[in-house]
Amino acid sequence: MDHLIIQGEDASDWVYRGEGNANLVLSYRGSVPHFIGKVLRVQKARREEPQFEKKKQLLSNDECLLWKDMQELVASVSKEISGRLYVLHVMSPLLGSKHVDAGVHVLVSKEFLESIEKNVSSQRPAWRVDAAMVNTFCDFALLISDHSVFPPGNLKEDFCVSVEIKPKCGFLPSSRFISERNAVKTSVTRFRMHQFLKLHQKEISQVSEYDPLDLFSGSRDRIIRAVKSLISTPQNNFRLFLNSSLVFGALGGGMDDVADSQTCKVSEAFEDVIKDVILADRSHRLECFLELLAEMIIRSGVLGRLLSVQKLDKFDIEGAIHAYYNIISQPCPICKGLGDVKLSHQYSYIHSMSLEESQRIVREYLIAATAKDCSLMISFRPRMDRDLASEYSSISLESTKQDFEYKAYFVDLDMKPLSKMVHYYELDQKIVGYYNQMEMTERATVS
Repeated sequence: MDHLIIQGEDASDWVYRGEGNANLVLSYRGSVPHFIGKVLRVQKARREEPQFEKKKQLLSNDECLLWKDMQELVASVSKEISGRLYVLHVMSPLLGSKHVDAGVHVLVSKEFLESIEKNVSSQRPAWRVDAAMVNTFCDFALLISDHSVFPPGNLKEDFCVSVEIKPKCGFLPSSRFISERNAVKTSVTRFRMHQFLKLHQKEISQVSEYDPLDLFSGSRDRIIRAVKSLISTPQNNFRLFLNSSLVFGALGGGMDDVADSQTCKVSEAFEDVIKDVILADRSHRLECFLELLAEMIIRSGVLGRLLSVQKLDKFDIEGAIHAYYNIISQPCPICKGLGDVKLSHQYSYIHSMSLEESQRIVREYLIAATAKDCSLMISFRPRMDRDLASEYSSISLESTKQDFEYKAYFVDLDMKPLSKMVHYYELDQKIVGYYNQMEMTERATVS
């Protein structure tokens, strides 16, 4: 694959699929066998950093020490290569190689990237366009399987449906390093608190009722409730693909893409989308779909694996930030002028730790951050012949007497930079601070 170079004239074969903060995702619509059934992740660059082409994006010295046990990763010549090795050597063993695809790097010409930037700009959310553009100075991209479809060779009459869910953090922290003023973190999910701040900042138009604890619960009823909430307010946390084409949810994340967010209207639209897959009356399709999806989530066990990786964050950011300052050998600004004697004693305990212990805390925090921010792609298709051997797991939907094959993959397993620790701390304080302020205002209004 390395000898293949995607040239400028190939740009028309790659179409916009979606994007996150760091990458643009393109689907292939051409006829080259190597690329059929694949998607391409192309790096983005922030617009306020016009000199990105001159920067050698290597790991910092502190990051090299942080990941020193993985020499291949540390020796990488770029962050793109180290990012793939991170997925391969860190996330895949933790989440299970069956559910992780590290992909391969392919060379891309500058002309190809410039054409992609021009071709997809009208399809991208305006706020994404304002924030970042395609990095036309990065000479390779990541080619991975399109997990919204099954490999080529399926019968044409097959229908493949894929759900992409961003589960977010599935547990409430209980770290003793959480300050008393932020104790609400131990009883209200980070997702819910962040929703109110996003609404205040006009990043969303309404607060989602989705509760990550429901999705991770292992309870069929609670999982169904979680998915119903995601369907009602998809934001960038829920998308549905039919034969690899996005048919429900937001392309690039952000404001709700459902024109009318009344639950009954959304449900009706959703039932129309899945009519060729779930063979039930219109009023029962959504119910059957939710039943099928909940069973798949429970049967696959993928969310249990994800939760165990998220829980590597044992100290919470309020503890891990102190370990970060140990690593970069700088005085801790959070401890400066701290009035809480109890917390001051606890934080001094972290500051007395060895460099190796501090690195372990931060390393595990960053791995957990990847797990809290990734997406899960669950794909399924009706299985016509029960007796035919298949490499995929199968499941029966009793209510429609249908059999399905399914697969589950984690995507967007990006390596989080060490330098982002300060941002994580500041955002955490902002989210909790706003939620506390809102609660106090509400209590004052009621009284």
